[in-house]
Amino acid sequence: MTPLVDSHCHLDFPELAANIPGLLETMTQNQVGWALCAGVTLERFPAMLELVKAQPNLFAAVGVHPDTEEPAAEADLTTLLELAKDPKVVAIGETGLDYYRLTGDLDWQRERFRTHIRAAKACGKPLIIHTRAAAADTVRILKEEGAGEVGGVFHCFTESVDVARQALDLGFHVSFSGIVTFKKAVELKEVAQMVPLDRLLIETDSPYLAPVPYRGKTNQPAYVRHVAEEIATLRSLSLETIAQATTDNFFRLFKDATR
Repeated sequence: MTPLVDSHCHLDFPELAANIPGLLETMTQNQVGWALCAGVTLERFPAMLELVKAQPNLFAAVGVHPDTEEPAAEADLTTLLELAKDPKVVAIGETGLDYYRLTGDLDWQRERFRTHIRAAKACGKPLIIHTRAAAADTVRILKEEGAGEVGGVFHCFTESVDVARQALDLGFHVSFSGIVTFKKAVELKEVAQMVPLDRLLIETDSPYLAPVPYRGKTNQPAYVRHVAEEIATLRSLSLETIAQATTDNFFRLFKDATR
């Protein structure tokens, strides 16, 4: 079988960082060949990059998560571009908007998002988009900033079919996490059936959102296989078809990543 790719995880988080050799071995056992570690703060980034650089099958993205508040270091354009120069950094993110956890005046969040888009365009690397309870503003800002020039992925997608179509119209990919395996995720399963095969990605977002049959437990990149299996079932396709498509899509989108 074509090896799978976990297109979004957080191996530097404490739940996973202490057992990298074991996680890599379990990935191999489940035919998961590569994983991309997404940035969440500038403070954590150096340690994450060190972890990624020690493994040929791991990649990194640099960014500040939308719900990261002060006193975290802010992601100015110069800093993002400097950090993105490392050959292991294949994307800018995760970035976007999150109105679910935070309320009040969120102009700072929107400005941070715009900065990440401008950095992506300046360095030619795709964006990893996080959006929660903020789809309209997310799409609007992507359009205003011309993000379609670099594209990217709406990661851990949980929005409607309509939002998925808007993302696709912008030239973005759509990535599904373990949530798609949950019984009550009816609309999300519909989205997983609708997204064109050449725009489909899979992920774990580990250590969170473990798929069935591990729901409620600590997630890990090896479990992305269960996401692939669910999507194969939903689309009446073979696991190999989903594996080949999502892996090819990953390396086409994240062109600085090497097989």
